[in-house]
Amino acid sequence: MGHYMHLSLEEREMIMALHHEGRRASEIARAIGRDRSTISRELKRNRLWRHGRP
Repeated sequence: MGHYMHLSLEEREMIMALHHEGRRASEIARAIGRDRSTISRELKRNRLWRHGRP
């Protein structure tokens, strides 16, 4: 297993911007140099908060 590094605020903003453009998680991952699963988890986390659930 590799060394885990938290997403920076800049990366989170980029993920959201690309997601709002309609980009898939795999495209976003390539664009910012992160694993697709990291992007998927981030999008899932934010989707839950937007609907008022932790």
